[in-house]
Amino acid sequence: MKDFHNSPIISTSSINTVSNDIDNTTLKDANDATTESGVGSKTSRGTSTSDCVSKSNNTLKVIGQLQNMSTADVVSVCANCGKEGDDVKNVCNKCNQVKYCNAACKKKHRHKHKKDCEEHLRLAAEQTAKLHDEKLFKKPPSQYGDCPICFLRIPTLASGRSYNSCCGQIMCTGCIYGIRSKNTDALCPFCRTPYRKSEEELAEREKKRIENNDLIAIYNSGCNYRDGNPGYPQSYTKALELLSMLELFHRVVELGNAKPNHREGQSGHIDACSGIGYAYEHGRGVEVDKIKATYYYELAAMAGNVQARHNLGINEENVGNMDRAVKHYMIAAGSGDDDSLMIIKDLYSKGDATKEDYTKALQSYQAYLGEIKSDQRDEAAAFTEQYRYY
Repeated sequence: MKDFHNSPIISTSSINTVSNDIDNTTLKDANDATTESGVGSKTSRGTSTSDCVSKSNNTLKVIGQLQNMSTADVVSVCANCGKEGDDVKNVCNKCNQVKYCNAACKKKHRHKHKKDCEEHLRLAAEQTAKLHDEKLFKKPPSQYGDCPICFLRIPTLASGRSYNSCCGQIMCTGCIYGIRSKNTDALCPFCRTPYRKSEEELAEREKKRIENNDLIAIYNSGCNYRDGNPGYPQSYTKALELLSMLELFHRVVELGNAKPNHREGQSGHIDACSGIGYAYEHGRGVEVDKIKATYYYELAAMAGNVQARHNLGINEENVGNMDRAVKHYMIAAGSGDDDSLMIIKDLYSKGDATKEDYTKALQSYQAYLGEIKSDQRDEAAAFTEQYRYY
């Protein structure tokens, strides 16, 4: 019996490929003919302009025939017995690259197809990993964007930014200080609501924001339950119950996926991904699952979360993947994480990072500081440690 595994199966993609190849050949021949028959140029040996024109006419005719073929003309062929027809629909469950007319043919052909199948899966896995790494190690956006008051980049450090529980806006603490230092009874610059005067008032406002599906308010509430802050019983052991830490975090992720273009909401979504990753890594309310932890860390890191990026670097370093660890640390340092910068310095002293790595990390960190520094933010940081922004 013949092995039809390598028999060509016509598909719309192969038709397009052939058409493109013929198009490129035709254009090349036509360009060569035009160039070589120009004034003052020589015609190449064995090729004339008339030959190229004739060849072009023939190839154009073939292109027309291929393009006129519809999907109805595509014939499926069994890789085992060579049967043709629309009923040849049983595909290889692993690679999805070959078809069979029935399960018996698939079983008979398995030993012949196994090597090619495994090779296809290997190449597909390598390509998938390559594309994933390109996305993973691409420079991420600033998670919090620019302050809507001073238009400078909002600092990565949590004490350098403030969430207004009255309207859900984020602004830098430098602008908060500038407003409050001049008038302690100042109103919110966005919604003109008086600033909260107690923790109870803050809690009430956040509850209202949660009712409006404010993702940052939901995330903050999750952190309060995680840390067991006043009024929030710690809920590590009740992770899937109402208002538990992970339930809130998962809700943030779902809402964030539904509203990907809302910057403030997206910030809460990104932080929630990092929080879920931490919970799975350390078993807070769920069973430890390193794969899920990495998945959520990577989601957060690619969206600009510095803590998740730093944690990925730590995890890669712990298993000896120093090249990947350094890449993560360098991205985190460029986003304002001084801990990652110090780690790169330490790795450089041990020979696990190059001088070029450390230099680039320093330069990117200095560039970040250049984006966030201002006199007003410096004044705020000097006034209180709570306003420190780097």
